[in-house]
Amino acid sequence: MIAITLAGAGLVIWLYLLLGNGGFWRLTEHDRRFAPTGALVPQGARVVAVIPARDEADVVAIGLRSLFRQEFSGRLEIVLVDDESSDGTAEVACACAREEGAEDRLTVLQGRPEQGWTGKLAAMDRGFAHVLSCGVSPDFVLFCDADIAFAPGLVERLVAGAAARRTVLSSLMVKLRCESLAERWFVPAFVFFFQMLYPFPRVNDPKSPVAGAAGGVMLVRPAALEEAGGLQQIRGALIDDCALGKLMKKQGLIWLGLTDDAWSLRPYPHWRDIEQMVTRSAYAQLGYSPWRLAGAVLGMGLVYLAPPILAFAAPEPAAYVALVAYLLMAQSYMPSLRFYGRNRLGAFALPAVAACYTWFTLLSAWRHTRGRGGAWKGRYQAP
Repeated sequence: MIAITLAGAGLVIWLYLLLGNGGFWRLTEHDRRFAPTGALVPQGARVVAVIPARDEADVVAIGLRSLFRQEFSGRLEIVLVDDESSDGTAEVACACAREEGAEDRLTVLQGRPEQGWTGKLAAMDRGFAHVLSCGVSPDFVLFCDADIAFAPGLVERLVAGAAARRTVLSSLMVKLRCESLAERWFVPAFVFFFQMLYPFPRVNDPKSPVAGAAGGVMLVRPAALEEAGGLQQIRGALIDDCALGKLMKKQGLIWLGLTDDAWSLRPYPHWRDIEQMVTRSAYAQLGYSPWRLAGAVLGMGLVYLAPPILAFAAPEPAAYVALVAYLLMAQSYMPSLRFYGRNRLGAFALPAVAACYTWFTLLSAWRHTRGRGGAWKGRYQAP
């Protein structure tokens, strides 16, 4: 009786996820469909990219060079906020601008931690305040990470789409590295789980309360952000991108999609690197609630572990019900694997990957109780 109940619950959940959760698994929201046919960048459009950077000397020049070389019909300027780097990030950025003949398009500011703010948001706010203080506001502010590189036509496409759709926030889930064994095992699942929590079609639906964003590339209308109260409203958020998405959806249309034309330069060569990325904010996703943590662990067990275990260990008919749930699970994961060029047979390993993410979540909670939550480059930022 217990086996058939667990198997049946797992099957119902996977049917809902495939049919009733916005079709998240189909990966239909892509930036190549963002700009309608014939959409153009408004004449004289001006975009200012605000880039928070802390100890990014190894990658910042690559990202900046990709922005300086954008095939953009408007004007693109860059404000880099050096958040107390100790590796010469600012000097590398200035040298890159000189090499590209773009010194007039780069401004470097010194950031500093502020009480009650996470480091990245404090740096973003420092850059945004500078942009607003320079007189006429730009048409768009592009918040992007220092470890992101852009294909030459991406900013043109993003601005044209935002202008045509009249979005107040347009963000892209950049292509993460998927080269090392750890990356091949964990990265497609990271994107899969993110889309399950924040189904992109629902984020993009103005009638849906679901809101989210991806922090690597976020194109914002500055007037709308000011009207929302500015970044001050989310100053303590660890998951800053989704907090900004929620804030901006109250102001108008937002859009979130995948892209092949912006990619992360940050490598995750080992298990420990992925662990640190996930544990930084996993417990924050649960609102630092032990009850939600317990529910999440039980839910992960029911949704991901029970179907394969019961499919091979339970008596009939529970085994058949669990097998159907397991096959649906694998089917839902295959498009994410294909997006990252991985073999679709790897979908059947999703329960093992989910078990690892469950452990990361428990570890995130444990570190939070020890005052080491939200770890990022020497700072512990969780409240």
